[in-house]
Amino acid sequence: MTRIHISEVGPRDGLQNISRVMPLEAKKAWIAAEAAAGVPEIEVGSFVPPSLLPQMADTAELVAFAKGIEGLAVAVLVPNFKGAERAIAAGSQKMSLPFSMSETHSLKNVRKDHTVVLAEIRAIAELVTAQPQAMRPHFEVGLATAFGCTIEGPVDEDNVVRLAAAAMEAGAAEVGLSDTTGYANPAQVKRLVRRVKGEVGADRLNTLHLHNTRGLGLANALAGLEEGITTLDASLGGLGGCPFAPGASGNIVTEDLIFMLEAMGCQTGVDLEKLMKVRSIIAEALSGEPLYGFIPDAGLPLGFAQVAA
Repeated sequence: MTRIHISEVGPRDGLQNISRVMPLEAKKAWIAAEAAAGVPEIEVGSFVPPSLLPQMADTAELVAFAKGIEGLAVAVLVPNFKGAERAIAAGSQKMSLPFSMSETHSLKNVRKDHTVVLAEIRAIAELVTAQPQAMRPHFEVGLATAFGCTIEGPVDEDNVVRLAAAAMEAGAAEVGLSDTTGYANPAQVKRLVRRVKGEVGADRLNTLHLHNTRGLGLANALAGLEEGITTLDASLGGLGGCPFAPGASGNIVTEDLIFMLEAMGCQTGVDLEKLMKVRSIIAEALSGEPLYGFIPDAGLPLGFAQVAA
């Protein structure tokens, strides 16, 4: 039986694209409720300057809170070396650095070209290695805009493969592929996953981060699974997007993704009934914010039974 690891990114990717700031206590309630539903990993925020993203100003407090939840892997995003220092000081267990395959997007997103980002990756990897074993977070580099860019358009796959290898050589523990702008299609996903795995090693690319901008999010997730992907990012209610990628709408819906996986016979360990109730926390804290998902609207089909854990 296939076990698929779900990483909930809503508290980070979902909230960074909303102008309102979700209250800290509501975020804690969201994280606790998702963990109680069986979600094994949650990206609780990002260590970016509060002046740029005030929605993420309480990330250190959320890391401390989430670490108190037994069995939950606590992940964060870091844009640079300083962010990595803050993430380690807070006790983050996993941190991901976005490395845009579109250099134009990289300059907009983190204000660095590819050469500078690779130097940052190397410095962060050395920082991680210098920590006591118990304090070393898992360091992943997310290859953002890997399937296309709203600023540059198509992204050269040869370049993605080359930069993936360069990130690994600089010291990343693994790379992930991110469809930051919702450009990907299933054939492209299968091809690029296969090519990057062939370059960096099958066990060094496990994660896909997908957006549903053009309605292909679940199809792309399935394509990734067929190529050996074992971790999928998703956002409750489909919240999310990138403030520096115009037109990039939300992530794939966590509820819909888990329904698809469980209906296929894959094991997620997430109680779907409990998970759907978590939406009420977001709806109350961010009244009027659109929430998406077919399963929450249509309900579970008669006779549906989840895979036993």
